[in-house]
Amino acid sequence: MYSDPSTVLLLDDRQEWLRFSQPHAPTSSQASPQVWDSHVVIQGMHCAACSFAIEDALLAVPGVQSAEVNAATHRAKIVWSEALVSPSMWMAAIAKAGYGALPAADSTLRQARQLETRRALWRWLVAGFCMMQVMMYAYPAYVSGEGDITPDMVFLLRWASWVLTLPVVLFSCGPFFSNALRDIRQRRISMDLPVALGMVITFALSSAATFEPHGMFGGEVYYDSLTMFVFFLLTGRWLELRLRDRTAGALEVLMNRLPDSVERQQTDGRFERVAVRRVLVDDVIRVLAGESFPADGVVLQGQTLADEALLTGESRPQSRGVGSLVVAGSHNLSATVVVRVTQVGEGTQFSKIVALMEDASLQKPRLAQLADRVAKPFLIGVLAMAALSAVAWWPSNPSHALMVAVAVLVVTCPCALSLATPAAMLAAAGTLARHGVLVRRMQALESLAKIDTLIFDKTGTLTRDGQRITQVWTAEGTTPEQALGIAAALAQHSVHPLSRALVAAQHDLGMALALDVGDVHEVMGQGLQGGVVQTLRLGSAQFCLPQGKGIPEYAQTCQVHLCNENAWLASWQLSEDVRDDAAQTVQSLQALGIDVWLLSGDQVETVQRVAQRVGIAHAVGACSPQDKLVRMQEAQARGAQVAMVGDGLNDGPVLAGAHVSMAFGNAVPLAQSKSDLVLMGGSLLVVARSVKLARHMLRVVKQNLAWAALYNAVCVPLAAFGFLPAWLAGLGMALSSLWVVLNALRLTKGF
Repeated sequence: MYSDPSTVLLLDDRQEWLRFSQPHAPTSSQASPQVWDSHVVIQGMHCAACSFAIEDALLAVPGVQSAEVNAATHRAKIVWSEALVSPSMWMAAIAKAGYGALPAADSTLRQARQLETRRALWRWLVAGFCMMQVMMYAYPAYVSGEGDITPDMVFLLRWASWVLTLPVVLFSCGPFFSNALRDIRQRRISMDLPVALGMVITFALSSAATFEPHGMFGGEVYYDSLTMFVFFLLTGRWLELRLRDRTAGALEVLMNRLPDSVERQQTDGRFERVAVRRVLVDDVIRVLAGESFPADGVVLQGQTLADEALLTGESRPQSRGVGSLVVAGSHNLSATVVVRVTQVGEGTQFSKIVALMEDASLQKPRLAQLADRVAKPFLIGVLAMAALSAVAWWPSNPSHALMVAVAVLVVTCPCALSLATPAAMLAAAGTLARHGVLVRRMQALESLAKIDTLIFDKTGTLTRDGQRITQVWTAEGTTPEQALGIAAALAQHSVHPLSRALVAAQHDLGMALALDVGDVHEVMGQGLQGGVVQTLRLGSAQFCLPQGKGIPEYAQTCQVHLCNENAWLASWQLSEDVRDDAAQTVQSLQALGIDVWLLSGDQVETVQRVAQRVGIAHAVGACSPQDKLVRMQEAQARGAQVAMVGDGLNDGPVLAGAHVSMAFGNAVPLAQSKSDLVLMGGSLLVVARSVKLARHMLRVVKQNLAWAALYNAVCVPLAAFGFLPAWLAGLGMALSSLWVVLNALRLTKGF
């Protein structure tokens, strides 16, 4: 934790904040380019109310534009202006609010988490040991008859229990008291306040009965109840801490994939180990077997196997030899390789994945936001209910009245309520991440669970990216090579799979560009237009010539046509391979009750042929981006919950308009930017599996919320009427929170 002011000031160094910050993606053209997104890990949080307090403290700092704090992951995202504020200033605001903060990329983060776990374990052990001893001293009072134990012995046993309870109160209860005092100083309320009040009241009553057994509160002591309550509560929190690390562990694992240092080649040819942040583009590095690749690059020497499971979802190691691309964050498994660096830092695929996961882990879905809004007024209601219970019981027995208030305070803490949704969603997101599906928007998981219609694009989605020319037709006087050269000159300006296929075919023939086509612009879903002396068009028949007139009948079925201002020049038939798992994916989706559509800008005959192969009944070809959008909106107007899977430029509007959208990791930037989930691997099966997992997640969330509501509905009246002792209330609260987390943990099993 950065508690030393001099240490915090070090973060104002630009090189230091770049380790845990990235330029903020502007939402408008007026946004300042000197705005940063910084990610930190918050220490000292225990509930949703803590996240509100930290957000308020950060937003009060001039220059901080926004702050998002996730109570489940203990992570915060701060958007701040470099011109108005520095990291040390908003870090100091977090500290002033009573919490600690560590940069998310800090090298001491893991050690800090381990220290937190060890402290929690020691508090739990002390509470458990003292509880057993106190129970041993309390046992005679429960089993003995009247007169079996002398008053002196009773007094001695109580004093011994008091002494043994002191370490529990002074050490094990420390976090509850410190957090409660912090809340009081900050004039706010959290779950620690009623718990701390319950502990103080119980210990004060027992101490009064020990020192003055004939006082107004009587001679009853509750040391056994107090120590049991603390032990059960610490048990629940310690297990929550461990389980939280597991459910949100995918992000931590991914962020720790990069090594701290790497061997870099010097000017004299020697390799010297340097910090990874010192590596630049075009540097030559040597990556040893067992190390992770620190940057994207091309292999210059050596042959190895690379584990890219967390980045692509591909479980099998991938062979990487001379000329092969390697990605940052993947593991070098078998041999030393020499790599020339092509991308570092934010430009790497690894950095983009981490950014996506960071954003997703900080988002609060609607159900979680509802629980957060309910938590604060619920806590106020808890304090009021405890006070009313004490007032109602006070005339008959003041000591019992206070213990009833303690039971109410303890049993009604909404820990389970605040954990119900985020625990399940984080577990699901972590499972998806381990299988190569990155969640960009956490709310998408809830939407994905409710879909009943799924729209596939064809090219690059149901079919592979790579295509080959199977047939070519040319006008008289034009050779196939000439036509291909002209077409490639236009196609090089597009990222459409058909354009890439034409360029690739030209490269395979070893041909140079026939001409340099200028003023090229692309009409989404239609084709390309450009030219120097005359205007050339490459694309669909309707785009190249009015209603396709002038194109020979035998070439009408081809996908790509080339024309000048007046006449047809050439047409190409390209074949594309349907993905091996496309048919199985469609069957799996249909088994889940989902209506599968295929909308494509390709020719009707081609689209129908692919649809028939994979088992899609509803297929429409020759769709412009607007056509796709209109058809999807029509389905939505009928009440359909629509998901879209695509990868092309023309899929952007549909991806943006769908209830939930998916794009492949190799998709064009526009498609990725509009998608809610990014499929890093090449398998389509993850689509159906993601839907199935999302539905399982929604069931778990509903189970958790139902349990939290049922628990409070049953236990609150029992506590208020005096039927639920404090120790049993503590056990119930701990078990309730633990059940919620354990139920969410089921989402990490299987996919």
